This record gives sequence, structure tokens and C-alpha cells, in this order.
Amino acid sequence: MRAVLTWRDKAEQCIYDLAFKPDGTQLILAAGNRLLVYDTSDGTLIQPLKGHKDTVYCVAYAKDGKRFASGSADKSVIIWTAKLEGILKYTHNDSIQCVSYNPVTHQLASCSSSDFGLWSPEQKSVSKHKSSSKITCCRDEHNDILAVADWGQKLSFYQLSGKQVGKDRSLNFDPCCISYFTKGEYILLGGSDKQVSLFTKDGVRLGTIGDQNSWVWTCKVKPDSNYVVIGCQDGTISFYQLIFSTVHGLYKDRYAYRDSMTDVIVQHLITEQKVRIKCKELVKKIAIYKNRLAIQLPERILIYELYSDDSSDMHYRVKEKIVKKFECNLLVVCSDHIILCQEKRLQCLSFGGVKEREWQMESLIRYIKVIGGPPGREGLLVGLKNGQILKIFVDNLFAIVLLKQATAVRCLDMSASRNKLAVVDENDTCLVYDIHTKELLFQEPNANSVAWNTQCEDMLCFSGGGYLNIKASNFPVHQQKLQGFVVGYNGSKIFCLHVFSMSAVEVPQSAPMYQYLDRKMYKEAYQIACLGVTDADWRELAMEALEGLEFETAKKAFTRVQDLRYLELINSIEERKKRGETNNELFLADVFAYQGKFHEAAKLYKRSGHENLALDMYTDLRMFEYAKDFLGSGDPKETKMLITKQADWARNINEPKAAVEMYLSAGEHIKAIEISGDRGWVDMLIDIARKLDKAEREPLLLCAHYFKKLDNPGYAAETYLKIGDLKSLVQLHVETQRWDEAFALGEKHPEFKDDVYVPYAQWLAENDRFEEAQKAFHKAGRQSEAVRVLEQLTHNAVVESRFNDAAYYYWMLSMQCLDIAQADQGQKEEMLVKFHHFQHLAELYHVYHSIQRYTEEPFSFHLPETLFNISRFLLHSLSKETPLGISKVNTLFTLAKQSKALGAYKLARHAYDKLQGLQIPARFQKSIELGSLTIRSKPFHDSEELVPLCYRCSTNNPLLNNLGNVCINCRQPFVFSASSYEVLHLVEFYLEDGITDEEAVALIDLEAPRLTKKERKWQEITNPSSQTLRLDETVDHIEEDDPFTAKLSFEQGGSEFVPVVVNRAVLRSMSRRDVLIKRWPKPLRWQYFRSLLPDASITMCPSCFQMFHSEDYELLVLQHNCCPYCRRRIDEASQ
Repeated sequence: MRAVLTWRDKAEQCIYDLAFKPDGTQLILAAGNRLLVYDTSDGTLIQPLKGHKDTVYCVAYAKDGKRFASGSADKSVIIWTAKLEGILKYTHNDSIQCVSYNPVTHQLASCSSSDFGLWSPEQKSVSKHKSSSKITCCRDEHNDILAVADWGQKLSFYQLSGKQVGKDRSLNFDPCCISYFTKGEYILLGGSDKQVSLFTKDGVRLGTIGDQNSWVWTCKVKPDSNYVVIGCQDGTISFYQLIFSTVHGLYKDRYAYRDSMTDVIVQHLITEQKVRIKCKELVKKIAIYKNRLAIQLPERILIYELYSDDSSDMHYRVKEKIVKKFECNLLVVCSDHIILCQEKRLQCLSFGGVKEREWQMESLIRYIKVIGGPPGREGLLVGLKNGQILKIFVDNLFAIVLLKQATAVRCLDMSASRNKLAVVDENDTCLVYDIHTKELLFQEPNANSVAWNTQCEDMLCFSGGGYLNIKASNFPVHQQKLQGFVVGYNGSKIFCLHVFSMSAVEVPQSAPMYQYLDRKMYKEAYQIACLGVTDADWRELAMEALEGLEFETAKKAFTRVQDLRYLELINSIEERKKRGETNNELFLADVFAYQGKFHEAAKLYKRSGHENLALDMYTDLRMFEYAKDFLGSGDPKETKMLITKQADWARNINEPKAAVEMYLSAGEHIKAIEISGDRGWVDMLIDIARKLDKAEREPLLLCAHYFKKLDNPGYAAETYLKIGDLKSLVQLHVETQRWDEAFALGEKHPEFKDDVYVPYAQWLAENDRFEEAQKAFHKAGRQSEAVRVLEQLTHNAVVESRFNDAAYYYWMLSMQCLDIAQADQGQKEEMLVKFHHFQHLAELYHVYHSIQRYTEEPFSFHLPETLFNISRFLLHSLSKETPLGISKVNTLFTLAKQSKALGAYKLARHAYDKLQGLQIPARFQKSIELGSLTIRSKPFHDSEELVPLCYRCSTNNPLLNNLGNVCINCRQPFVFSASSYEVLHLVEFYLEDGITDEEAVALIDLEAPRLTKKERKWQEITNPSSQTLRLDETVDHIEEDDPFTAKLSFEQGGSEFVPVVVNRAVLRSMSRRDVLIKRWPKPLRWQYFRSLLPDASITMCPSCFQMFHSEDYELLVLQHNCCPYCRRRIDEASQ
């Protein structure tokens, strides 16, 4: 701390008090009975103020700067304005001792020996209050600690509560004034010792502010500044500026500096850790080196050391104390010594305070620095005012002159390898020398301090003129703004001292790195980058080194930025170099390709004879236009390949239309068709298919496939026709069920008949159109398959108890077998056997359908006589074995019930007896048991009305016939109605050998007249659905001499069945109205039946040849609109 006198003046009277205007521009002094107003900038007396009649003791300025007050021995207080005009005066009972303004309310307190008064601008009167003792001081302070100096020569500190803080401090003089300085950090104290002393806020004396010739009565601090004014008894006014010098030390990343004049703070510049060492005395000098810290106090030097060797440890402990007063300009500490610099002399002391060595210099020492070395043998770098620069070892008495320059040294630093020396002289020039050759390497202007980078030999920085300058090697200087002094440079951190604070500035080393890169010095640039550059700089370094084919440096740089892609490239190039590749142009082309410099890469590929690599690069990058330009008018195959790759890319990025166009231009029709088909673009497919030549079979077939898939069979058919693929066309018609087109094609090309009719038949069968399916199977020549399908359907119908359907299917099966027998002579016999078998089964299931409905359903649909006849017919037909699904129990149960109801008790009893030997369902059990009992009460005979009559031999047959459905006398088979199953009055006759069916029909059609009394009254009705004979009631009796009747009686008798055989004469005598003919197709013969009761009308179905009573047939046809047996519709033409 230094006190510099700014100005001084002398008044004639003692200066009792003074006050600053709050803005610091004016100073008001109480001198005698006047007030003196000074300009603080230069000490000019502005104006003396007169108003008091006696000595002025006190003066105070309001904080708002509008007015000030003065108090005098004349017992009066005067209020003055800032314009130096008196505006108010009031008095007390005694002389005024002190005045003070409230800093907030601007209320004035004036104190006399016996009372005090309070005045404010808002009130006219002054409120006064008595005091029991003399008031000597009143003050407003913002501090929480009250400092008290008394004439007991003590300095004490108290809290506002009155509690004393710390111990009393001895002063050794009588204090007359005390004042806080710079927000309470320091205290000014003056009095009988004729000087003003500076104390810490804890009472530690720091130094003297100007010696005076008389007692100091008052001292004050200029607001918000380091200026102090002192007023003395002899009227001297002294205005001083206090300068607080920076006391500090730096070694690498540790910085120690003085704080509050008595404390030392050690700061770690990297971790920002701080530790405070309280010395409680004025700190005069600080030095730091490695783990040592030296602090010079007024009467001693303290040597501290770190607790541990940890680089981040911040805990210091006292190692040694040198209790001795030293006067020195500079202080340096080493591992085992301290160095004192005194003008031209250097002294080396041990930590015990023993002087070991001394060096005498030729000139004043301007700079000294420890540059390292082994403990106890450290080297010092010393710069003198005469320009000499020396190196001194603490264990060597002789100093080594490194070099001598013409100008004085201000700052020094040596490079990390001790090969270069940087000097800042008094002309603010930075000079760099080679220590060994003493050669000046370069010099730079505008420097106030310099520092070498501790991690890089060729890099230094210097500051000056508000700029930081970084210089690498002999490259131009890189500048950036920076306030302060550079004191250290470690890696990318620059340690800068600005005013009183030290900071570590992170400086990217980008500029010097790029300077090296510009000169292709990649290894040196890498070393600079290691000191600290951005990721972008690392990447730039890596790219530049890669382009310069400096793969080792590039690999390190890419590793730093973790770019695996380029590391893989470098590894692949290194592997290729190991295999003997030496073409650097090819390597550089790969590098350019990776960097995105594709055109440069292509030129290098072409120059190195690898055009294919350039083409692959362009196509992989989808830069097809560039690839085409690169190819020019080259090989058409390569152009086509390029377009194909471009189309592949367009397909992958979901640009299908562009891909299709490119595939077509490249001739890749199949890929174009696939995309169009998958996207459902029918129009595009049509266009492609029509443009393709018919020889392009594969793409055309693919087009047709997609047409079918997209439900456009017309275009598919057009495509198949174009290539002449008739088989596929047939399959298309079949798949789309366009049967008319398929049939037309099959007619034109018989070889595809199977391909049309077999699927058609299957489709019909699946849609329950079995009759049409049979025709389709016939046309396809697949009779066996037709039979197999129908057999399966028939079986299913039986299993599902659809006996009516089963009868219909069996009838169809029989007719199918007949067709096969007609077409295939090899299967004729087998098929005829099957025909008769299926005809028999059809009749059985047709009959059983009625029985099953009677037993299963609650209401009966048939008359009892019909059910009676049906059950008798079925029982006689089941003489051998029972087909699947037909129940004998149901049949016998129906027969028993209907027989009992119609009076055929004997037959009913027989039926019940038969049931006893069968397994009876539970639902029939009670009914059958009851019927068996009740039938016993009935007579044991049958009603004669129910007995069937044989129309050939007129024999009454028993109801239960062991021979079956034939006459017991003549063995003539009965002909039954297919609805009521009554015996019809028909007798079957056969033709004599040698008579053909055609001849027989012709003879019958001759129809010789045999009516005697009237014209014939027979009425024949023929229509496509039936043949009917009707007898007019007016007809007279037929002549008795009928040759056919004679034939019947003549041929009766015998145990064997003798058929009725007629010759031509008998046939000629027959009437067409009396004959019904079953015209079976070949190889079957026709069957002929003669009606013996002309008054009963009989109708025969022309399709299935089943016989019905005409009334029954007409009713059934009305109900079902078809034949009840074969389901032939009545509107179909006669077959």
C-alpha cells in the first residue's frame, strides 16, 4: 500500500471537521469561524462561507447532496444549500459539538453539551431533547461493527448489541478521529502521533498515510474512491491517493495472492479451488514454487508446504519460520531456499534464515523467475535493467550470462526445452532468441508480458494493447482480444492477471494448427491440436492429413473424434499397402469419395485406370446423371446396366413409376411388369403387353398373370391369344367361370374338352346342380368320376336321412350306369347289373322316405291305405338284405299300426310278433307293447277288401307274400303305382322272337277297330310329360274275343313264371290306348304293359317310366312342379 499526495493547502486556523459532497466534487472544511469549500480535483478554494460568530466545530453533508449543516461554538446551527447559500439558522443552549444527517430521511441531528435537536425539511420547528452528559459524537454508519478509539489509547470493536468483539488493541497515541474506509474493509485513525494510520477492520495496523507536523484532528474518505483527506491542528489540509499494489505469486496452475492485506489466498486455476491462509499481519511479499509457499510479513517470513504430493491438494501447513525483518524488492522460493532481491543484489537463504550465497549484479534487477531444476539446485532466470539476462543456479556462486540486449528487461520466459528465450523490453517489444546461438529469431511489438507454452516447444503467447497474441514457430501472429497480463501458458489454457484477479482462459489452438496445416506440417499440427482445439478442428486436421496421405496422423485425429467410418477407410488402405498396392492416386480417390468430393474422385479413378470404380461410386450414390456424363457415348451394355441400377434405386426409394419407365428403357420388361402388377397399374400393364412382341413369351405370360390377379380377364385373354397359349386361355375361362367362352373354345379345339368340362362339372356339383354336372361329366368322358361323385352324394344323403334325395341320386346313378353301358361295351354287363341294383335302391329309398316321415314327424302326410301299401311293398322288397339307413323296425311298426287300423288283424299280429325279435327304440317301446296286447283281442283274419288281386290270373293274394311282390299263383310281378303303391291293372307282356320294338309299335299303332255297336269312344291324351288312356262312358262293351285275354288264360298255371308272349297278330289286335311302353335306351329292351281295366286312367313318367294313377300324378305335379320320382320338370321337352 502506498499513499500519494495529490494536493495540499493550509488554512490559518485549526481544521476541526470536514465533509465531502456525496458526489465527491467538493470538500467542506470547518476552519476557525468560517467554512472553506474546496474543489477536490485540484485543491482549489472555491469559496469561504461566513455565518458563524465563533469557531466552527462540526460540518455534515446530507446524502441527497441538496444541503449541508455546520455547528459552532456560538451555539448555532446553519443549514446551507448546495449552492453555498444559508437558508436556516437555529440555536442550542450550549456550543454545538457534532451534527449528522440521517441517510434515508435526511433528518438532521445537532448535539450540544447539554441537549440535542432533530430537524427535517418538512417541519418548521426543531424538536430538542435534554441530555444528562456531554455529547461528543454522532454518526451514521452502515457497518454492523462499531469501532471505538478512546484516549486510553485503545481501539475496541463492538456489535450493535453492545457486545465487544475481540480484544482491545493498544494504539500508543491519543486518537482524535476514526473513519471506515472502502465499505468497512479498513479503518483510518489519526491523532496525537501526527499521522493517519491504516488498520484492518480487525485492528491490525497496515501502514501510515502521510506524516504531518501537528496533531490530526479529522480525516475522511472521498465517497467511492481511494482518496483520503486529512485536517490538522496547524490548518494543513492534505489530499492523498491510496494505491494498493498487487502482491502475488504464480507457478504453473497455482496462483497465490494477497487479500484484505493480511490474508493469502491460493487458487488452483484448473479446478478453481481456493484456500485462505490468515496471517493477521500485513502481507508484504508472496512466492510459490511446486509444493512450497513463502509469505513475507513485517517481522518474519513463513514457509508453507503441501500436506501431500497430490496435484489437486490445497491444504498447506507451516514448514519453517524465519523470524527476521527483511527489506527486499522481490521474493522467490525454491525447494530448500528463499531468494531475496535487493536492488542489484541477490541473496540465497536457507529455510533456517542462514545466508548461503549472494550475487551482485551490474544493474538493477527487473525480473526474476525460477525455471526448475532438482531440489537444492534450481535455476533462476534473471533480467536486468541494462538488458543483461542471466541464469543462476542456487548452488553455484557464478552467474551465467545468457545474452545481452540493448534495452531493459521487463519480462522473461524460457521455452520448455530450454532452447529459446522470450524477452519483453521496456519498449514493449517481444524478442525471441535462440539461447545456444544467441540469434534473434523474431520480434513482435506491443507486448507487456510473455509466456511459453509448457507443453509445446514452438508456441508462445504475449499480451499487450488489449490483445492476446499467439505465435507458433515462425508463422504470423494470431490475435484475439484480452484484458490484462499473460503470466502462464499451459496447453490450451492461458493464465491472465487482470487488475487483482487471475483467471484461466481456455484458448483453442485452432489458428496455429491451421498455420501448420497450410504448410502440410501434419505432425506438428497434431501436436498443436493435442493442446486443445474444437472437434471441428480435429476433423479438419484429420481430413487434411488424410488428403495428404499422412495416414498415421489422420488415424490419430479420427480416433479423437471417434469417426469409425474413416478409420475403416484408413485401415483398408493400410492393408492394401501391405499387399503391395502403391497407387497413391487410387488411395486419394477413395479418400475423396469418402469426403463427398465425387467428381474429383472420379477423375482420379479414371486417371489411375479404374473407370469401373468411378461408375460404381456414382451408381451406389444414385448419381445416375453424373454417371451417364462420365460414360459419355461409351459401351451400350454399360449404359443399359446403369439405367437398370437407376431403376433399382427408384424402386427402393418408393418411386415405382420412375422405376417402371427406367426398366422399360433398359429393356428389363419383367421387372417393370412386376412393379406395375404389384401396384395394380392395369393401364401400364396393358400398354406394356400391347407393345411387347409376341415372341417375348415370358413377360407376356407375366402380364397375363397380373391381369388375372387384378380381375381383368379380358386383357389376360387378349394376351394369351397374342402368344397363342390356348391352354392357358382355357384355364383362364374356367377360373373365371366364363363357361360360354370355354365351351366355344372346346368346340373349336376338342383336345381341350377335358380341361373345360371336368372343371365345369365339378363347379356344378359344388353348386348342387348335379343333373347338369352329370351332363358335363358325360361330355368330358369322365363317367367313372361322375358315378363316384354321385355315389358320395348319395351316401351323404342316406347318412343325413334325406331319403328322398337318396332315391333321386340312385336313380341318376342308375341312368349314369346305363349311359356307360351304352358307350363302353367292355363295361356293359357290369354297368347293367349296377343299373338294376341302383334302380331297386332308388325305389326302396323313395318308398322308405314316406315311412321315415310317418315315424319321425308328428303329422302324417299319407292316407292309412297308402302307408299300409307302402309298408307291405317295402317289407316284400327287403326279403334279402336291408340297405343302409332303412329301418325294419320303422317299417314293421308302420305296417302293424296301419294293418290294425284297416282291419288286417292277422297281418298286424304278424308284424307285432316280428317286432318282438328286433331291437326297438325306447320311443316305440310302449306303443308296440300296447299294440301287441290289444291285437290279441282282434279276430285272427284280415279284411277281404285289402287283399290284392292278380290282374293276370285273378287270384287273391295274401297280404303277407313269401314270394315278394309277385302273384303266388302265376308268379306275374305286380305293377305298383309310384305314389299310392296300389297294384295297377297292368300286365307286362313280351314280344315273340323276331319282332323288333319298332315293328311292335307299328303293329300296335295300326289299331284294327273292334267296336260293334257304336263308333269308338277311346280317348288318348299324349303330351310331353305323360301318356294317358281315357275311356268314354258311352262306349259299349268290348267284344269278348280279345286275343290278348285268351293268351292270358291259356298260359296260366305251373310253378314257374311264364311270361305273356305275343305274336304279330295279337299286337295288331291291340289298341294303342291300352298299351304303355317303357322305352328304355339300349342295350335294354323296351317293356310293354297292357291295361286290363280301361276305365282306370294310368299315367307313366316318360323319364323314369314310373306308373301313377292319373289323378295322383296330376296332384303331385301341381305340388312339386316336377315328377315326384325323377324330379323331371313338366316344362322340359320329352327325351
